[in-house]
Order: sequence, then C-alpha cells, then structure tokens
Amino acid sequence: MQFHLDYTDAATDARVGRIVTDHGVIETPTFMPVGTLGSVKAVEPRELSRDIDADIILGNTYHLFLRPGTDVLETAGGLHQFMNWDGPILTDSGGFQVFSLGHRATLSEEGVEFQNHIDGDKHLFTPETVIDIQRSIGSDIMMVLDECPAADVTKQYARTSNELTLRWAERCKKHFDATDPLYGHEQALFAIVQGVVYPEVRRESARALVDMDFPGYAIGGLSVGETHEEMYDMVEVVAPLLPTDKPRYLMGVGTPENLLENVARGIDTFDCVMPTRNARNGTIFTTQGRINIKNAQFTQDHTPIDPGLENPVSQNFTKSYLRHLQKTGEILGLQLASIQNLAFYLWLMKTAREKIASGDFKSWKDDIIPQITHRW
Repeated sequence: MQFHLDYTDAATDARVGRIVTDHGVIETPTFMPVGTLGSVKAVEPRELSRDIDADIILGNTYHLFLRPGTDVLETAGGLHQFMNWDGPILTDSGGFQVFSLGHRATLSEEGVEFQNHIDGDKHLFTPETVIDIQRSIGSDIMMVLDECPAADVTKQYARTSNELTLRWAERCKKHFDATDPLYGHEQALFAIVQGVVYPEVRRESARALVDMDFPGYAIGGLSVGETHEEMYDMVEVVAPLLPTDKPRYLMGVGTPENLLENVARGIDTFDCVMPTRNARNGTIFTTQGRINIKNAQFTQDHTPIDPGLENPVSQNFTKSYLRHLQKTGEILGLQLASIQNLAFYLWLMKTAREKIASGDFKSWKDDIIPQITHRW
C-alpha cells in the first residue's frame, strides 16, 4: 500500500491524497460504505461502482467470522471473489464489538471472549487470531484488535484500556509480519488510536503507535456517546501527532457535517452505517437538505429525488414515487433510498476534494453545511 499526498488546504488542515492498493486507488478524503456481512445493505456491488462511485467498502471481521465463516471465504478465494467486488476492502477487527456487545464480551490480556449474538457460542479473539481471520477474508486494509471503551469511562479506565490496546497492537503487528497474504494481493495493517475523551491518554496512544511504524492510523472510540465538540477536540489532539505521509481514518463517523468538519481537521477516510440505516427508515440525504420521505408533503411531489446529483436514481425517480415505495414497504424503496444516500455521501467527499485542490474548501464548507443539514 502507498499513500500520496497531493494537496493541502491553506486555511484548514484538509488534504487530498491517494491510497494505492492492489485492488485500486482510493481518492481521499472519502467515505466507505459499510458492508458488515459482505453486503452493503440493499445495494449490489455493481451499483456501488456504477451509481455511487465508491472506491472502497468496509466489512466486519467479527460478523464475517461467524457468517459465512473463514472456511467458506477461503474456498471462495476471499471476500472479493465471494461478493464479486473488485475494489479495495477494509475490515474492522472486531474491537467495536467489545463496545456494542459489552454484556457478551470478557476482556483479558490474551484477548476478548465473545458470546456470539446468534447462538450464544463463545469465541476468543486474540491479536493473532484477528490477523488470521483478516488474512482469510483478504481485505486490503486490516485493523488491529483494540478495546473501544464507552465515552463515560474514567480517565484511569481509559488509560488502562489504552495500555492493553497498545500491547495488542504490538502483537498484531508481530503476527502480521510473520504471516503472508493468501490470495496473491498485498494487505496493510492499520493501528487504532484510543483514549476516550482524555487528551493526555490520546497523546500517549498516538505517540506509542507512531513509534511502532504502521502504514496507516485510525482514530477509534469516537461517535460512541460523546458530543460532537468532544469528537472534534479529540481529532484536533490526535491528527497533528500522526505522520503526514500516512492515511488517517476516523472510525464510525458520521453525519455529513461530521465528515466535513473532520476533513477540515486532517482526516482522510470515514465509515458509518448512517446513510443506509437512515435510508431504510425513510430519511433521505440530498444536496438541498435532509428529507423525511414518508411525510405527506411529498405525496404529490413529482420532482426528482435530488436534482443536484448527476445520478440515475437521483434524477430518474421522484419524491412521490419514493414515498409510495417506502409507505407500502416495497423493497425497491429501500434500494433507491440507500443508493441516493450513499451517492450523496460520495458526492460530498468528491466535492470536498475538488474544493481543497482549488483552495476554496473553507468557504465552501461553511456555506454548504447549513444547506445540507436543513430539514424539510
């Protein structure tokens, strides 16, 4: 994996770059659609590249380990072949499940034992096994095992947790270096900075991981209950400590305004379930604001879903029709809404890249946020 930094913004810390992988180039800043189980919900891989213009998608190590399982993935030739997606894939390590499945997870120095949410069977994830699982998946970018504490833990817990995450990161890197890819393409391993909302712990985490010399760095443990301002503050603490010549990934974030504010703080890649989850609930992101498509005001609205996007779904289907599909529970409604929302997120990142390159990013960001956050 290579990272090329092409432009930096004079007024902010925003940057434009390219992550080069064996499965293609990722233009940054970018948003990664979430395909937890090897599927971006309601969107097929062909639509991801054709209608949404996605460079990379995300899968989840914990969920793919449970279903379909590493034996199926290995006989298929890896996740790329299994799901017929020829672009880059990033996989989370399962660390977020320590947070989201906390009542089912037990931490120790060795790793984390899960009682899985499907049948209750127990599985031990260690720093070494999560590397092996991600080798079986074949993702282009792999993540270290980490603990993702809740936002309200004490500073002492945050420090103790971070120290464990650092030891796990070192073990992950050692095992990564001792093993080989399975499918003929290179894989890269990213570290994860933790520390909750405590600047001192965040600095300790970032400096220790930079000393380990990973090819990329993620900022984890945000968007888990803290305020947006706390999130921005932590990014401002961590980003300047990370190498400028390596990609920066903010995990699990977030709203359109979150993306732009963190691009301004030097972040390169993002992921979040929000565009597809909100689509299934009837919330549509557009270039003119956020719409609850189930509202009666759209019953007779025969204008395109989003005239501001040059996209077959945005241009060729009306708000009235999409409302009808959502109200009647037609599966097509979920598909069209998901494509629209993801296309909007990718358009937002593409436009940000263009504005950074032209030197207009800050003024554009300040103007566009009130527009895209308007509710109607």
